[in-house]
Amino acid sequence: MKQEFEKIPEIIGKHQQDPESLIMILQDIQKEYRYLPKEALVQTAEALNVPLSKVYSASTFYGAFSLTPRGKNEVRVCVGTACHIRGSQLILEQLENMLDVKSGQTTKDMEYTLESVACVGACAMAPLVVVNDKYHGSVKVSGCKKLLRKK
Repeated sequence: MKQEFEKIPEIIGKHQQDPESLIMILQDIQKEYRYLPKEALVQTAEALNVPLSKVYSASTFYGAFSLTPRGKNEVRVCVGTACHIRGSQLILEQLENMLDVKSGQTTKDMEYTLESVACVGACAMAPLVVVNDKYHGSVKVSGCKKLLRKK
């Protein structure tokens, strides 16, 4: 086992070794590593005595899980109707240019993951950008640089 994934058995051990614990285990692993490493999926399947395909299926079904490493800071740009009408596409493009990544990608230094999301349910604040679970409303293209400093 790689040194960097040494906490996986400890995380799994905090839960009942029952298939019903699958989602909770995956959530804790995601929280620790910011993604679900292949090693984690294999060890979880073995510990819960379930097929790896079931663990993989749960990992890919829920949008909260990622199978690829994510940045320390997650930037989500709402592109729902209200945000779109108020210029969220321009904000997304500005952030893509500033971070040198496309939506859905992570910067090479692993600092930022940029995503567009369909709706975050705060239309009155449109256009909206969520940085590490902090909501920033009425964002302007000129304010994008400030958003990345507010980590």
